[in-house]
Amino acid sequence: MVLQAEEGRLTTAALRVLVATAVPAERDAVAKALSVPGVDVIAAGVGPALAAASTATALTTAALEGTPYGLVVSTGIAGGFAPHAPVGSLVVADEITAADLGAETPDGFLPVTELGFGAVTHRPPEALVREVATATGARPGAVLTVSTVTGTAVRAARLRERHPTALAEAMEGFGVAEAAAAHRTPVLELRAVSNPVGPRDRAAWRVGDALAALTEAFGKLAPVLESWNPHDHR
Repeated sequence: MVLQAEEGRLTTAALRVLVATAVPAERDAVAKALSVPGVDVIAAGVGPALAAASTATALTTAALEGTPYGLVVSTGIAGGFAPHAPVGSLVVADEITAADLGAETPDGFLPVTELGFGAVTHRPPEALVREVATATGARPGAVLTVSTVTGTAVRAARLRERHPTALAEAMEGFGVAEAAAAHRTPVLELRAVSNPVGPRDRAAWRVGDALAALTEAFGKLAPVLESWNPHDHR
C-alpha cells in the first residue's frame, strides 16, 4: 500500500504489481492464488531477451496510461543447486545475476562488466526480500539467469564456484530485472525448485509439485504485496 497526498491529507492507493512468468502454466499457477487488485500476471516468454521485451512493453504501456507499476516480480519454476535448494523448496533472490553474460578466456569466464560494459547483477529491495522470506519460507540467495540451462555436473560446480551464494538458476530473471531497472521500478524474483541443477533427468523433475508450491507461495505473498511501500527500498 502506498501513501499519497490528497488535498492536505494522506490517503492510501493500491500498489500496482506486474508478475512475469515464462510460460502459461506458471502464469496460471500464480493467478490461481493471487487475486489482489492492481496485480497483473503475464507469461512473458522463455529466455532473458523475450522476458525483457515483454516486461518492458507491459511497463511502458502502463506508464503511458498513467497507471505505472510499483513493483515487478519475476517468478516460475527453477533448477536448484543441491543440497542448498532441494526440489520442492522456494528461493527468493537477494541478487539476480546473469551468469553467462560475458566472454570465455584462457583464464576462465569474464563477466561483461569486466569487459567494461553493462551490468550483470540487480539487487531487489532488502526489506522486501526479508518479508517475502518470512511470509513464504523461501530461502534468500542469488538466483542465476542463464541462456543455456545447465546439463552437466561440471558446469553446475563451476557456476556455484563463481557464485557461492547461488541457490537456483532460471532463464528470465535478469531480463525482467533489466526492463524494471530501465523504468526505475523495483524488482523481485521468487522461484519454486522443480529439479536439481546439473545432469538433465526429466523423469526426476517434479514440475507439478513446483507449480503447486508456487501457488501456495503467492497465496501467502498477497498480504506482503498489499502492505509494501515501494518508496522504502532498503
